[in-house]
Amino acid sequence: MIEEVRRVAAMQDHSLRVKAAVELMNDLQAAVVETSRMRKESIAWLRDHGHSMADVAKMMGVSRARVAQLRDAGPPPERAFLGTEHAQVLVPMRAGERDYVALEDSSTGQKLLALAHRLQLEGDLGYIPTSGEINLNRDDLTVVCGPKTSPITAEALGKDPRLAFETLPDGRWALTERENGTVHTSPTDSPETPSPTDIAYLGRLPRPDGQGTFLLVAGVHAVGSLGVAHFLSENIADLYKQMGTAPFSMVVAADYDPSTKAITGSRPLTDVLTHETA
Repeated sequence: MIEEVRRVAAMQDHSLRVKAAVELMNDLQAAVVETSRMRKESIAWLRDHGHSMADVAKMMGVSRARVAQLRDAGPPPERAFLGTEHAQVLVPMRAGERDYVALEDSSTGQKLLALAHRLQLEGDLGYIPTSGEINLNRDDLTVVCGPKTSPITAEALGKDPRLAFETLPDGRWALTERENGTVHTSPTDSPETPSPTDIAYLGRLPRPDGQGTFLLVAGVHAVGSLGVAHFLSENIADLYKQMGTAPFSMVVAADYDPSTKAITGSRPLTDVLTHETA
């Protein structure tokens, strides 16, 4: 970063330098925020693993009083689950007389952005065209879209080593655990006694370019995706503590009010399935 400062300082054309300076300041500010998050996370890890405040102070080369100040400074460590600089949340457009966004999908996107903001991470909401075409090779990306809507997400889901998102012979969609064959279907679709509960996929998958990962949220119905947003809002710290930003997948269930589609509760139906040990 110091080299970048020197590069900008060496510019003789002030019309170019002022633009470069603004861009560099934005990058530097983002780096400071993310570095403070990492510092906070490391202090907490060291304390949780038996190191005293005096130990940590010695490692950092500061006083114990300074460590006490710094351990609470910076964004929450779990912010990294959604991104490190600028979260991007994509929700699908639905085909109709005029393309539209389902209320549940819009609510999911807004709830995920609200979570990002709560974690001191800026973000934007974007829209997946009805063609289902998505560029997954982006940083800090969360995609809310199932295999029914996008061949891109269908391809990504097909590479999940722990869960399969597929149709059953009777036409219902299901999430199947590859290891033991357990099949999870949406109670909403139960042919005998349907109930206001849906299920959804939550996972972190590799980007096609191999340069990182992205989060994928895919409900059997749109309300299931909203249930994942509810689940993350309440459990993201524990999930990050368990998985960090490593690839994983899991099935989440969500109960909802059938008249308003508001989520009344959410819970995991599977363990957090790590991909490295699959």
